[in-house]
Amino acid sequence: MSNFQDEDIEIIYWGEEEDNSTVDAEKHTKYKKKKREEIDWKEEIVSWIRLVILAVIIAIVINNFIIINAEVPSGSMYPTIKEHSRMIGFRLAYVFDEPKIGDIVIFKFPDNEEENFVKRVIAKEGDYIEIKAGITYVNDERIDESAYIYYLSGFPDRNDNFPKTQVPEGCYFVMGDNRNNSNDSRTWKTTHFVSRDEILGEAVFSYYPDLKVLK
Repeated sequence: MSNFQDEDIEIIYWGEEEDNSTVDAEKHTKYKKKKREEIDWKEEIVSWIRLVILAVIIAIVINNFIIINAEVPSGSMYPTIKEHSRMIGFRLAYVFDEPKIGDIVIFKFPDNEEENFVKRVIAKEGDYIEIKAGITYVNDERIDESAYIYYLSGFPDRNDNFPKTQVPEGCYFVMGDNRNNSNDSRTWKTTHFVSRDEILGEAVFSYYPDLKVLK
C-alpha cells in the first residue's frame, strides 16, 4: 500500500467558486463607494450652509458699514435722481474727508431721524447762505447751479427767500435739485442745517430705473 504525502495532493478551484468570490468583492466595492457618496453629500450640504451663513454675514457688514442701499420716494432731486429710484451710497466716503459743496449726501432728517433724506450740499460751516427771489448766494456771490438745478415752471420761484445766515460749525446747508418741490434746509422746523454726525454717506450711483453716476 502506497503512502500519500501532503505535497502530493492537488487542490482544484472550481470556476463557480471563483465567480462567487469575484461577485462578492464587487458588491463590497459598490457598497463602500455608495457609503462614501452618502458621506460626501452630507459634507456638501454642510459646506453650502456655511457658505450661505458667511454670505449673510458679509451682506450685513457691507450694508451696515460700507454701503447704503436706498430708495428715493419723492422727486425732490429730479432730474439728477428720479422719483422711486434705487441708489447706492458709500458710508466710508467721509471717514477721512469732509462733505464738499456740490456733493449729494444721504443723512438723517433733522425733524425725524428715523427717516433718511438725500440732498445736495450748498454751503458748509462758516459760509453765509442767502436766497433772494429763488436765486442762491453763498458768501454774497451768486452760485452757478445750471448743471443740476430744475424748476417745474422753468423759472426760479420769486417767493423763495431765505435770510442771510451763517452756517454753524460742523453743519451744512442742503437743498434738492428740484428747487421748487423739495423739503430741505429752507423749510425744516428743528433746524435749517444738517450736522456732520447726521450724514450717513455720499450718494454714488442709481441703478433703477436708470443706471447712472450721481454728480
